Amino acid sequence: MSRKGCLVIISGFSGAGKGTVVKALMERFDCYALSISATTRQPRPGEENGREYFFKTKEEFEELIRQDALYEYAQYVSNYYGTPKAYVEEQLEAGKDVILEIEVQGALKVKEKNPDALLLFVTPPSAQELKKRLEGRGTETPEVIEERMARAAQEALLMNKYDYLVVNDQLDDCVETVHQLIQREHLRMTANQEMVAKIKKELSEMKGE
Repeated sequence: MSRKGCLVIISGFSGAGKGTVVKALMERFDCYALSISATTRQPRPGEENGREYFFKTKEEFEELIRQDALYEYAQYVSNYYGTPKAYVEEQLEAGKDVILEIEVQGALKVKEKNPDALLLFVTPPSAQELKKRLEGRGTETPEVIEERMARAAQEALLMNKYDYLVVNDQLDDCVETVHQLIQREHLRMTANQEMVAKIKKELSEMKGE
């Protein structure tokens, strides 16, 4: 019996390492597909349509909005970014667990439209460690780091909306925990109604023999 995939939304503070966790998941397991966002920004050198992003014109993107063909969308620096439903649904039907790495507000919008989605929040073990990781990048000014810490404080107010909290202390442990949580979703009763109905039917038929 073929199983439908699970939609998994992974969020976390900037500096929590969620991108590294997602990359490791994709490399280690072949049961995952990464959700591809649509955007109106121009492709950068080396980027391909349908790999990094689905590149759209402003008119095409606004048509997707009108058709309610996006789980969520937002506008940053005059460009649209959003999550197309069609690609996600196609991968789920093919039995892939689809990973969507997205910020908190977008994640909650996706959950509204897909209540069965699994929400995972990735965090370092402490706020001090988060600041240390941001400083360790060596790419951001103290002002930007303070902005990111302030944004993390705002995002922390919505952590309780998530299904699970995953502490990213040791990367390998974190990746394994995320994998196990996702696979556990396939055992939920709500995900197995077809199997439940099959067993009920078989038992009913055997009773009548």
